[in-house]
Amino acid sequence: MTNNEKKPNKFWFLVGMSLKRKIKTKWFLLANILIFAAIACALNIDHLIEAFGGDFNEKETIYVIDQTDMNTYEIFEQQLQLTNTTLQTEDQSKVLEESRAETEEQVESDYIVEEFTEGLEKAEELAEEDDKVYVIVFEEDEENIIKTTLISKDYLGTTDSQVINQAINSTKMAVAIANSNIPVSELEKIYSEAEVERVILSDDKTPQAEGTSMIMSTVFPVVILPFFMLTLFLVQMIGAEVNDEKTTRGMEIIISNVSPKQHFFSKMIAGNAFILIQGALLIIYAILGVVIRVLLGGGNPLGGMGNSFGGVLDALTVSGILDKLIYIIPLTLILMIVTFVAYSLLAGILASMTTNIEDFQQLQTPIMIISLVGYYLAILANVFGGSIFIKILGFVPLISAILAPSLLVIGQFGIFEVVIAIILVIITNFLLIHYGLRIYKVGILNYSSEGLWKKMLKALRGK
Repeated sequence: MTNNEKKPNKFWFLVGMSLKRKIKTKWFLLANILIFAAIACALNIDHLIEAFGGDFNEKETIYVIDQTDMNTYEIFEQQLQLTNTTLQTEDQSKVLEESRAETEEQVESDYIVEEFTEGLEKAEELAEEDDKVYVIVFEEDEENIIKTTLISKDYLGTTDSQVINQAINSTKMAVAIANSNIPVSELEKIYSEAEVERVILSDDKTPQAEGTSMIMSTVFPVVILPFFMLTLFLVQMIGAEVNDEKTTRGMEIIISNVSPKQHFFSKMIAGNAFILIQGALLIIYAILGVVIRVLLGGGNPLGGMGNSFGGVLDALTVSGILDKLIYIIPLTLILMIVTFVAYSLLAGILASMTTNIEDFQQLQTPIMIISLVGYYLAILANVFGGSIFIKILGFVPLISAILAPSLLVIGQFGIFEVVIAIILVIITNFLLIHYGLRIYKVGILNYSSEGLWKKMLKALRGK
């Protein structure tokens, strides 16, 4: 057997050993158990809370003590239902093309409102015993029409505070108008939600797509977070492994059996294979979490938590994004994979010039900043409103992996632009391989930590 026939075997042996060092460890097993538990708990948080005595679907009870002669209780009950319904439909399905009447029939109130006639002292006792019981006292007031007292055991949540206070203000206005002898039917017209017919003059924009703002602020950060975290992990993992081999002087033994080029590519392949395996495991954990949710609840895996997931699904459907997933997902996966390769190449090149993990952490700081900038730009892409600035950044390698898909989702990028972004990352990878190998061959056996950037420049010049 010739040397040329032996080298590939040694190369794949090196890849396998590197991959085994990452996977066949107690740390990997423990980390994945914790990750699966975290994902499963997050997808089943309502069932988890219910198991410990909580209830996501438990309604708040509002006892109303009406000390006025203006039917304030009935008006408040009506206004609370209207306010609660309006806020729910705004949060869950702003983009749904349904009439106001149909929407109200579908939305159930989160509150039980009862008129209380057993006195304020008894009502306060009930509120003190249960933090989901609130007491509202309405009294007549010459200057402000009505005076309102809101009693609760603890602080009100943000949503409860918004709904109740808005309902109280609406009640005050309704009472004032009622005192002006306006019929109740007219009051309902006054306080009913205005119907707005949306018209957008741009041919490439649709009213339904306006719902993507909710998607970009809720769904997209969750989707791209694993990529962001895996990128950071990939860079640190390759740097730590190269530095470990240099610190223990094992590098000299390895390089005596394989070329620096083979060693370089073995680290890249092993690192990216590990990240892809971990990414696939995350997807499996998410699927298992949904399956557990179905088994526990026996219902819609996207429902049960205040219907928030259901509203997101509605927005995805109406905005047309679900129909686009047939090309959004493949393009995004390809772009992410070639970007993983770019990050791993860059991390390997930088790690070869360092002699300890502290030096590498200093060199990897710019990589971390670039990745972090890309993450926040992807979240805020919708805010820039199609500016040239954000579109240019969408083509920048390393950043484009998470920014280009977000621009694709909101309609600022098309398939052609994403393909260009992929090509630019591939070109970047070829440049990193071509010039990075020069640095890697010199730095891998260089144990001096002085003048790192000077050594890199000399290596590039072939000196």
